[in-house]
Amino acid sequence: MPELLVVYDSQTGNTEKMANAVVEGAKSVPGVEVVLKYHVRPEELEKAAAIIFGSPTYHHDMTLPIKHILEEAAKANVKLQGKIGATFGSYGWSGEAPKFIMEVLKNRFGMRTIGSGIAILYTPDNNGSEQCRNLGKTVAEKIVNM
Repeated sequence: MPELLVVYDSQTGNTEKMANAVVEGAKSVPGVEVVLKYHVRPEELEKAAAIIFGSPTYHHDMTLPIKHILEEAAKANVKLQGKIGATFGSYGWSGEAPKFIMEVLKNRFGMRTIGSGIAILYTPDNNGSEQCRNLGKTVAEKIVNM
C-alpha cells in the first residue's frame, strides 16, 4: 500500500488544523496509508510515495524545523525524484512558506509537485479546511493510480 506522509510544523495550531484536514481528505481514499508527523528523520521521507509539507510563514519564510528537515534530507542525499509533493500553511501577514517549500521540492529534490501550495490567513475557515481536504484527497488519488 503506498504511503502518503504529511509533515508539518505549527506555531499557533492553525497549520496543525490544516494538517488534520489534509489527512482527513487523504484517508477518504482507499488503498493509501496516511502518516501524520510533526517531526521526521530524512530517511523516513524516502519510503513515502508522496509527501505533503505544512509550515506557517514565520518572518517571511518556512519555519526552522521544516527548513532543517529539508536541509538534512539534502545533505543525506535522500532520493525523492519523481515522488509527489505538495504544500500548505497558515500565515499572519505574508504567506510565502508553502511557495518556498514547493520550490525546494521541485528544484532541489525533483519531485512532481501539485498546485502552488495552499496559504491560509490565520485559522482555516470551512472553505480553507475543504481546500486542505481536497489537497489530501487529490494527492492520495494520484499515488493510488500510479
